[in-house]
Amino acid sequence: MVSGQRSYNGVAILSKLPLENVTAGLDDEHEDPQARLIAGTYQGVRILCTYMPNGSEVPSDKYDYKLAWMSRFRAYLDRHFKPSDKVVLLGDLNVAPEPIDVFDPEGWPNEPIFHIDARNALAKIAAFGLKDVVRQHHPEPGYYSYWDYRLLAFPKNKGLRIDHVLATAPLAEKCTSANVDRASRKGNAPSDHAAIIATFDL
Repeated sequence: MVSGQRSYNGVAILSKLPLENVTAGLDDEHEDPQARLIAGTYQGVRILCTYMPNGSEVPSDKYDYKLAWMSRFRAYLDRHFKPSDKVVLLGDLNVAPEPIDVFDPEGWPNEPIFHIDARNALAKIAAFGLKDVVRQHHPEPGYYSYWDYRLLAFPKNKGLRIDHVLATAPLAEKCTSANVDRASRKGNAPSDHAAIIATFDL
């Protein structure tokens, strides 16, 4: 299932079996044409795939939109779910939550993906009852999901962890592995993001 915009934003869920109750967007009172959220249910698990706004620069209208969108997303969670539900949030959340998630935290405090306001906004989303399953398995520093194309960032491991898999407790406790697939960042013309592979024993 895909929700996309030509040349801009887009999200998708690929499933071996049909998904139930597929929806797109935050279904609130805001008219928002940006394709940033798709949801579907697979074997009782509600999957939320999102591409959260980058924010461009601080301050800017795009950064204001980022923070507003994240606030709207928290309200979306509160409207539709309980922490006891099986819910997983995944995708490019465009926030590095902690200093350990940035190769040079002292150089990034005014960047939209590490600004304290964006980090607090993600913390409020996680406070719904979402656990960071990657950090459950990889608490070590230097574990990133994104590397800029410039300045040999990937071979020097000058990266950021802005792609996440967050799960409610009933799922997080069944997560048997969660790894960044560094191999997907190699080769010819790769994405600047690496895939995250999480396994749940349902």
